[in-house]
Amino acid sequence: MEGRKRTVGWGVLALWVIVIALAAPLAGKLGDVQRDRAVDYLPASADSTQVAKITEQLPGGDSTDLVLVYHREGGLTPADRATAAREVERVAAEHPLTSTPRPVASEDGTTLLYAVTSTEPGSDEKARDAFVNDIRETVSGEVGGPGALATDASEVYESLDGPLLYTTVAVVAVLLIVIYRSPFLWLVPLVVAGVADYLSMAVTYALHQGFDISVSGQSTGVMTILVFGAGTDYALLLVSRYREELRRVPRPYDAMTAALRGCGPAVLASSGTVALGMLCLLAADMNSSRGMGPTAAVGVLCALLAMMTLLPALLVVLGRRVFWPLIPAYGSEQKATRRSLFAAMGSSAGRRPLAVLLAGAAALAALALGALNLPGALKQEDSFTSTPEAVAAMKTLAAAYPEMGTQPITLVAPTAGSSGALETARATEGVAKAERGRSGGGWTEISVIAAHPPQSAEETATIKGLRSALGDGVYVGGPSAEQLDMTETNARDRNIVVPLVLVVVTIVLIALLRSLVAPLILVAAVVAVWGAALGIGGLVFESLFGFEGTDPGLALLSFVFLVALGVDYGIFLMHRMREECLNGTEPGAAALTALRTTGGVIASAGLVLAATFAVLVNMPMAQLAELGFVIAVGVLLDTFLVRTYLVTSASVLLGRRVWWPGPLARKPAATPGSEPARESTPVRV
Repeated sequence: MEGRKRTVGWGVLALWVIVIALAAPLAGKLGDVQRDRAVDYLPASADSTQVAKITEQLPGGDSTDLVLVYHREGGLTPADRATAAREVERVAAEHPLTSTPRPVASEDGTTLLYAVTSTEPGSDEKARDAFVNDIRETVSGEVGGPGALATDASEVYESLDGPLLYTTVAVVAVLLIVIYRSPFLWLVPLVVAGVADYLSMAVTYALHQGFDISVSGQSTGVMTILVFGAGTDYALLLVSRYREELRRVPRPYDAMTAALRGCGPAVLASSGTVALGMLCLLAADMNSSRGMGPTAAVGVLCALLAMMTLLPALLVVLGRRVFWPLIPAYGSEQKATRRSLFAAMGSSAGRRPLAVLLAGAAALAALALGALNLPGALKQEDSFTSTPEAVAAMKTLAAAYPEMGTQPITLVAPTAGSSGALETARATEGVAKAERGRSGGGWTEISVIAAHPPQSAEETATIKGLRSALGDGVYVGGPSAEQLDMTETNARDRNIVVPLVLVVVTIVLIALLRSLVAPLILVAAVVAVWGAALGIGGLVFESLFGFEGTDPGLALLSFVFLVALGVDYGIFLMHRMREECLNGTEPGAAALTALRTTGGVIASAGLVLAATFAVLVNMPMAQLAELGFVIAVGVLLDTFLVRTYLVTSASVLLGRRVWWPGPLARKPAATPGSEPARESTPVRV
């Protein structure tokens, strides 16, 4: 019989080998469909999205706009100007340009700029990058502009995959070694997480091919973090329960069966809740946010599948020896050293629950006020944590031409009405120059230069003025319009997605916990954590990290992730608490018991998840760094403050009412010959 059971483990391993073999061709293609152009992040209904799509269909395809910048602090010499003219002539000779570049000198004579536009690369990202890099090799000045910024961003995202994966694996490995104190055990869940990540890449590619979901560097990076973070959390819960069962059950297969039966429902419920929360992003209009939803859900579900099937099979096949040197012997007792800390925390919440609850809530509210200090919307040139050449060029231009626009605002108008659109654009306040561009397919492109610097308040007012004056049927786009559309669309998406996430998560919790009060406590707690984490970000983003702005999508994405992941841990705690109540323990005592028994593994899981998201803080894109910071801080707050003190103290205070209106809310009637259920010790407030 035992041999047959061991065969089941080998059979599961063989099945996973087949799955990975089938997934390999798809996983390897994910990088080919990853897109990080602005149009791939833009809201689907925005003007700037329509401009990007229409200009791709004009003769020559999408245009690449660059600015060649020649600068000398003491003033450009005649030799400098001659060199610039010669190099620009060479660029024009080697590449087809839409117009002859003309020099524009700054008033102080220190800077010369040439605007260069070409349709040679079209909408092909690799061709665009090659075009930009070739010009950089040709000229001695700096190359900036929207095309150069896009190339620098693309190179950064392409460079993320390796460092992000290696750093995440290293962080998880170190934490698992510390947690397990075994030279072998840590490697098993890490390998399984790697397999899950590989599978998630294949599934994401298949979804892109089948349903055309957006795949970006941001979404694939976050997916990897989720697979390793959430997957390791599930592994910690399973291994912890498996270790307990090995002390009670002689055979590993039976111990694993008992462990899956014990923690499987909570893991399934929590991962399902996280996936449903992520899928709420499908309601967003922002293309990047909408693509993030299914990608993140795929990561969580692949991690769940691997940790609930592949990990158990490996552990059963390897047997007890995988825990060496701390092998859990059959019939032995587990030491309670790690639980003593959470017993002390629980007793403090149990002695004065009202004081603990009010103090914790006040602390979270005070931290949330820091969100008022968040910097304004992040500009394109501030998206990098370093200073690539395109950003350096834009800073040079901003200093040399403080009152002039240096990147075009692109209009597309029906050709039949393009003359009127051109005149209206020239008459709009804040427009310095407007020129007719290409025509084709019933559309005409008009290039507008604003009288104010890019992404300034004045230029933003000019864009809004153009849209108002031109009306429907004429679209206003370009880099600055794209940033404006992203900011406005993220604000609208928050009004739709945030309530949807709250409703979905609350309904799932009500179904799982069979209560109205407990789900409301958990949801209120994670919302408070989100506010506090954003507030901490507001206090440190500019002062500590030097971020000049906040990504427009930060509030929405961090909310979805923190609510979903925070409720994840709440389910683990409440599931154990409900189990204790079903066994006859009073809710106050059940809450403290649940904290003592699950506190260690939830703390370990929280540390792992926070550490994996903290990896994003070291990435060279401000958007990723800000998102990683807020989620990591939120997970730590949730693990060590909210879950440990606030939820526990609220449960102690409410007693049976925490399960209202379910059957656990009613005090069981005493049966003849039995003693009434033991009430929890009265507590002081």
